[in-house]
Amino acid sequence: MSLLCKLVPERCIACGLCQIEAPDIFDYDEEGIVLFAQEPEAHQQFVSENEKEPIQKAYQKCPVRAILLERS
Repeated sequence: MSLLCKLVPERCIACGLCQIEAPDIFDYDEEGIVLFAQEPEAHQQFVSENEKEPIQKAYQKCPVRAILLERS
């Protein structure tokens, strides 16, 4: 079963917690809004095995649920 990570930028409050937990995965635009570091234009991407733990931690820490996880 694969894991899909989705971003909801309009919910983001630029708190920085996701980048603390997963700095290789998440980055920010010029306003501090979350985006994927490797694919800034994407709003979703599949999670590789080695990314699962940091992404799940970032998801749990996000106070506004700007990061969503779905099993597919």
